Amino acid sequence: MALQEERYYQRRIATSQFTTIISITLVLFLLGLLGMIILHAQKLSDYVKENIGFSIIMREGVRESGILELKKNLDRAPYVKSAEYIPPDRAAEKLQDELGEDFVGFLGYNPLLPSIDLRIKAAYTVNDSLTRIERQLLQRPEVKEVFYQKSLVDAINRNLEKISLILLGFSAILLFIAIVLINNTIRLSVYSKRFLIRSMQLVGATEGFIRKPFLSRSILHGTVSALVALGILMVMLYFALDQIPELLELQDPVMLIGWAVFIVLLGVFISWSSTYFAVRKYLRIRTDLLYT
Repeated sequence: MALQEERYYQRRIATSQFTTIISITLVLFLLGLLGMIILHAQKLSDYVKENIGFSIIMREGVRESGILELKKNLDRAPYVKSAEYIPPDRAAEKLQDELGEDFVGFLGYNPLLPSIDLRIKAAYTVNDSLTRIERQLLQRPEVKEVFYQKSLVDAINRNLEKISLILLGFSAILLFIAIVLINNTIRLSVYSKRFLIRSMQLVGATEGFIRKPFLSRSILHGTVSALVALGILMVMLYFALDQIPELLELQDPVMLIGWAVFIVLLGVFISWSSTYFAVRKYLRIRTDLLYT
């Protein structure tokens, strides 16, 4: 009879721990999924911004050596991601491909001037920075005109700002819900052991001694839950990359490692802190309240 009761309680403890891990895993999975979306959204916004380019049109008669020297100087500029020299012949070929007509043969000459296609780093794609860069480029004697789509830049910046605020608000709400759910799950788990805590107090165990196994188990649960959640997320990311190969351009190993470390630390911290406060409550509660 005693052996059956012991097995029964062991099954209950195992079930309770399994339920706690599953609950924390699901919450961390949702947080991790949202974090992955936010990080990829940031990389996507940077990718879009860095494809906003300047076309620097040279003045007629400027030597190619002077244009290449300008390109070399631009390559060293802190705001430049890439600079590409476009000679008149190549510019004509690109325009013919877009128009589908041989305008050079029709006109009898190539009216296009040499140019430099400039790609700006994402941090410098705000209106003030772009205006300042444009003004600096126009001050150069070999530059005739600087062209970029100002209306497109305005639209991209406005929309990205709105999307960022929405994601930030949603993240804050989900994080609050996650903390509440994990806290409630752990409190229920500790609640089922409240009489064990009181029994240990009655035999003279200190608060630190009683608290230690609960906190050690909470760290283990948080770590295991985070690793399981990360495993599921990595499988999802693998299939997403398999179906959408273009996502490979948005991948950053450092970003993914930082995101994984954050999820593990978040899982451990929430699990540990919730357990700490739940155990402290039952260490200090009156005996008659244990039955309510």
